[in-house]
Amino acid sequence: MSVSASSITVGDKNVELPVKSGTIGPNVVDIGKLYGQTGAFTFDPGFTSTASCESSITYIDGDEGVLLYRGYPIEQLAEQGDFLETAYLMLFGELPTPAQKADFDYRVTRHTMVHDQMNRFFQGFRRDAHPMAIMVACVGALSAFYHDSTDISDENQRMIASLRMIAKMPTLAAMAYKYSIGQPFVYPKNDLDYTSNFLRMCFAVPCEEFQVNPIYARALDKIFILHADHEQNASTSTVRLAGSSGANPFACIAAGIACLWGPAHGGANEAALKMLMEIGTPDNVAKYVAKAKDKNDPFRLMGFGHRVYKNYDPRARIMQKTTHEVLKELNIKDDLLEVAVQLEKIALEDEYFIEKKLYPNIDFYSGITLKALGFPTSMFTVLFAVARTTGWIAQWAEMIQDPAQKIGRPRQLYVGPAQREYVAIGQRD
Repeated sequence: MSVSASSITVGDKNVELPVKSGTIGPNVVDIGKLYGQTGAFTFDPGFTSTASCESSITYIDGDEGVLLYRGYPIEQLAEQGDFLETAYLMLFGELPTPAQKADFDYRVTRHTMVHDQMNRFFQGFRRDAHPMAIMVACVGALSAFYHDSTDISDENQRMIASLRMIAKMPTLAAMAYKYSIGQPFVYPKNDLDYTSNFLRMCFAVPCEEFQVNPIYARALDKIFILHADHEQNASTSTVRLAGSSGANPFACIAAGIACLWGPAHGGANEAALKMLMEIGTPDNVAKYVAKAKDKNDPFRLMGFGHRVYKNYDPRARIMQKTTHEVLKELNIKDDLLEVAVQLEKIALEDEYFIEKKLYPNIDFYSGITLKALGFPTSMFTVLFAVARTTGWIAQWAEMIQDPAQKIGRPRQLYVGPAQREYVAIGQRD
């Protein structure tokens, strides 16, 4: 990292501010001492122009359509590795050796069961409770069962908590799904890989044998890899902010899940699927594209464009191929896929979409794939949480070890009433 200087004048005060350069990406102006030297804050709603931390985990170049985990392109990780390898990379910074990978897989697998008394938690929810509501509650409650991994000052406890979260999240997610459809819970099996185990816990029933289709398992594994982390997004920032207070890791992840639940964040793939269902058939595509172009029409195309990516979302290319593989295995011709293909073709060729850089994003295809795998739309964000737990844990652990870390305390531009005197209730008009 290199450091230069930049000057800024506020009123009659001129101050020199350090300019820092990372490995790659834009420079940042360090404004940490701005208030102390000028009495002024910066104003940045949504923190879209503010770097809240230093991180070596994920890098995004939205203009070029680049996503790197620890320096590795997302395309290579998704096509050549598996989710637990990505999890190891996130946590430790390097790809594992064969021995390290075997040991890591073993330790995660042996942590997949949850405390048996957790079963009682589910009985307190209505059967029609949203699975994300259940996840927020149950993940936060893990801290009540695993007291031996809540001391954040203990490196060994932090690692145990990290393994537990990655291992138990799919188990809790499958339990939330089973509870919502009135089926008995299915316990994990140690002889299955991470994603196959999850699919079995979701779709197996006690009355018959269940074989996991390897194409489906591989498709979901790719979805997990593609969603594992995405830099300082809303839910990750929430995890870091919660963690900055010293909260235990289970509480921090529960906070991240609550943030992810928002439709502008984790619910985007569900919204994209609903849009495709509204369009219905390929014959209606032209009509809906015209509606999308009409600024007076409330209809909006979901799954196009991205707050970060101003180019083709690199994850969308992988998801497109994966979606075709799943539907081919199912041997069905899906109208929703045909609608999606037509919309993608228009988005890549139509001047309106090109000018506005409305390229298809990952949500455009992942919703179709998850639906084809048999998941209801209420589970889409839950699956997102299962994947993103890896990134959340890695970001949380990095924050804990950062010597510059301090409790989060954003400032504000106050626009309310100035100081005024209290008037007794009997004297008010």
